This record gives sequence, C-alpha cells and structure tokens, in this order.
Amino acid sequence: MTYDLIIIGGGPAGAAAAVYAARKRLKTLLIVAEWGGQSIVSEQVYNWIGTVSLSGPELAEGFKKHVLANAGESLEVKEGEKVNAIAKMGENFSVKTDKGDGKSEEFLTKTILITSGSGRRKLEAKNADRLEHKGLTYCASCDGPLFADMDVAVIGGGNAGFETAAQLLAYCKSVTLLNRSDTFRADEITVEKVLKNPKMKAIKNVDILEVRGDKFVEGLVYKPARNASHSDAGGDAKTGETKELKVSGIFVEVGQIPNTDFVKDLLPLDKIGRIKIDPKTQKTEVPGIWAAGDCTDVLYHQNNIAAGDAVRALEDIYLAIHTK
Repeated sequence: MTYDLIIIGGGPAGAAAAVYAARKRLKTLLIVAEWGGQSIVSEQVYNWIGTVSLSGPELAEGFKKHVLANAGESLEVKEGEKVNAIAKMGENFSVKTDKGDGKSEEFLTKTILITSGSGRRKLEAKNADRLEHKGLTYCASCDGPLFADMDVAVIGGGNAGFETAAQLLAYCKSVTLLNRSDTFRADEITVEKVLKNPKMKAIKNVDILEVRGDKFVEGLVYKPARNASHSDAGGDAKTGETKELKVSGIFVEVGQIPNTDFVKDLLPLDKIGRIKIDPKTQKTEVPGIWAAGDCTDVLYHQNNIAAGDAVRALEDIYLAIHTK
C-alpha cells in the first residue's frame, strides 16, 4: 500500500498535522518514537494556548489522545518506532523504521512531513543533570515566571541567550549572563539593548564548572576560560581562581541538536543541521517533502509555533495532492 502522507514525529507539530490530515481524509501514517517533544520533561507548561497550566507529561498525553481520537480509516499510528532512512522511489518515497527489537519496517508514501524536532544541547557541568528541572531549565518561556523576583543566570551568548535574558528581566530581580568566549554571537543591537537594563550583567570568558544546590539550585561555580585574558573574565584570569555566583535559577541556552540525521544525505540542511524550508509553505528543497517545527530553520521555536507550522504544511500538502 502507498500512503498519501507519512508524518514523522509525535510532538506538537506531528500531532497537529495528524489531526488535520485525518480531518482532510488523507490516507496517513503517523510514526511516533515518543509523544510530546521537548516539553515532555517540563514540570509545568504555562504557554500552551487554551490551557492555563499543565505538566509536560500531561501535554504529551493530550497530543496522544487527540490523535488517537481521529485514528481510523484514514489515519494509522505506529508508536515506538524511529525512522532511520528516507529514500526516493520513483514518484514516491520509501520510509524505513527501527522498531527497537532488531526488526525494521518499510512504508511507501506519496508525500512526507518531517516533524522530528530537536534536543537541547546540555550544560556540561557537575550536578547539572541532577538539578535539571530543579532550578536548572532549558526553557525560559515555560519556566521563567516561576523565578519572579529572584536572581537568575543565563548560560550562552547567542541570540537565544540574550532573548531569554530579555524575557527574564521582565520579572526577575537580576539576570547574569555568562559567556564562554570574549565575544557574543548575538546581534550587536540585541546585545546593546539588553545590557542597558540596570538589572542585567554579563560575564565573558568563563567555563561553568559546577551547579550548586541540595534539592534546588542555589548557585553555580565558574572559572576563567583557558584563553581568558581580558579584564571582564570571570574569576582571576591569571591564577585561574574560581568564583561562585549565587542564583536561584539557571537558564541554559547553548544550542539545539536537530533530529535530522536520517535525512542529512537527502535534504539540504543549514550549518547546524536544521532542514531548510520555504516559510510560506513549509516545503523543503526536495519536491514531495515538507517539514515543520524545531527540526527546521525557522527563526523561533515554540510549541504553538510548531503546531501552526504543521497546519500550514498540511494545507499545502493537501493542495499538492488534490489540485496540482
């Protein structure tokens, strides 16, 4: 059998696409390795529109319930399988999966929507893993309001780091941004504007050594990076003396790792591995393949944006199948 559409991924983009595909009566297969996307690990999500607050697992369960409520004649769901290869097969595509038990499956489809998401690059420091979601977080939009009137730190000097700092400045007592190098990767105008805030401070040329705290984050320890030589380096640049920063929250913005290895030989990717798309349609540069959500090179990555991007893709896929 050849499907009209195969959707890859069970996060907000994949779930939204599956519901829309079912309603449009496209013969669709949704392949889900895990429901929920990155938010599965969040204690509370406050920015999922229509719901004041819910946990990451609750959000994931909602995705699953909504999709399965639409499963049936036109929508089929394969859970617990990971796509490991896509290939062109004449006018169609072949999608191969790993079932996790040493077995694999292969499916044929006219079109593909990739919503495989991405993973956060983790902070490599002592106790960072132990205190994750206990004051150390990777999502300011999700968790930032929990730290109102507190001193917090942001790790990372790119646009994401400074944008996170800007969000936190709205309600935190102070924000200290720590950057590993002597220069920020963020746009100059963004850096200048954020650093003008009297509650904001930046420390360059530092390596984060340790996150401190028993049951919750209480601070972090840093030292000058090896190449540190400037007066704004943390600690003592000559002696390598470490310093401690007392904070109640740590927001890590050191990059994302797109889940796109399985298409790296098929689709054009940007320098950090995200799928290049046309933002008007979500089309990739390979006819018949669309992509949406955090695996793509769109400017912002959020649950609501991913879901909307997937709906846009579905509208275009439907037209491509039935009118073009």
